[in-house]
Amino acid sequence: MAQEIHGTVAEGFEAVREEFASVVAAERPDYAGQLAAYVRGRRVVDLWTGADTDGDTLFGVFSSTKGAAHLVVALLVQDGTLELDREVAYYWPEFAAEGKSAVTLRELLAHRAGLVGSDAGFTLDELADDRVIAERLAGQRPFWRPGTAFGYHALVIGALTGEIVRRVTGRTLQEVYEERVRAPYGLGFHLGLPESEEHRYLSVQPMAPTPPEQALLDATPRGPHTLASIAFNEHVPGAVPLVDFPNSRAVRALGQASAGGVASARGLAGMYAAAVGEVNGRAALLKPDTVAEVGQIHSVGYDLVARAHKSYGLGFQATADMWHPFLGAGAFGHSGAGGSQGFADPRSGLAYGYTRRRISFPGGAAPENQRLVLAIHTAPAPA
Repeated sequence: MAQEIHGTVAEGFEAVREEFASVVAAERPDYAGQLAAYVRGRRVVDLWTGADTDGDTLFGVFSSTKGAAHLVVALLVQDGTLELDREVAYYWPEFAAEGKSAVTLRELLAHRAGLVGSDAGFTLDELADDRVIAERLAGQRPFWRPGTAFGYHALVIGALTGEIVRRVTGRTLQEVYEERVRAPYGLGFHLGLPESEEHRYLSVQPMAPTPPEQALLDATPRGPHTLASIAFNEHVPGAVPLVDFPNSRAVRALGQASAGGVASARGLAGMYAAAVGEVNGRAALLKPDTVAEVGQIHSVGYDLVARAHKSYGLGFQATADMWHPFLGAGAFGHSGAGGSQGFADPRSGLAYGYTRRRISFPGGAAPENQRLVLAIHTAPAPA
């Protein structure tokens, strides 16, 4: 029996509901997920399905967290509190150790610092705590000469940029996000989930690959000391699987800024809508010049960690180049290992959010995002 699709779509977006239903029909019977979108500040898609799921359910969104973290950095750059071309060590002197004195905030945000992890790795409790990560990595030698190449700082970039935020504001990145972004808009996107909201969280389920998909995974194992293994903390004996990361209460409580956020699709889409345009009478968080700066491609080509073509702006993925080439130039956002994705396309005014409970194959933005984004993108513009 087909799963029931709940929620609403605006007039003209009926095909999006049909596409979401088609995606759900192709999934396992226990699929749970959400889809939301805004166009120029108006929510036009708000759909969900699955057991124990409604529009306010919170999912572990892994690296989609980076979008919230780096919206904070963008706001501080816009304020003049941070300067993109200042050396990180100007704000955080200890960072200069081991040849990192010349690394700028711009280079760090563009994944060019070479500081993807620690030689010794982290326990789960250490990895949950951005302060511990930052302290450890201040003394770490980069894995390539900073500025010469780029590679995804998967589990640590939020701790590095977060330490800069703490040094200049005296407050954690999570506190600034709560005050300036989440609370004013009532967003279902938390960097630090209060105990009182735990009932809204639905635990991440592991990937369930088909036999052919499992064969592909088995054919491309990661060596224990590769850049990818270090970046994903897999070189540590007995390392906790990535699926368990947001299922840790410590991770959710601290809101680890690289991958520890929890969100609904409403929260993802709402945050990006607020970033680039007026929502509910509130002015856009970011001015046009700031939007253009963070969405401008800074690193494109071969990613040393992913070993594939990737494209990054400043703390965000360059969404049009990496995922959806039909979007406007300067679209920016972030995906997560579980399959989630959120982004803003400033030229069309589209803001998008997608979540799912079970990790999709092969990780990163789930493949169904392509179909769902295209269905929204091609719907008639609302009046």
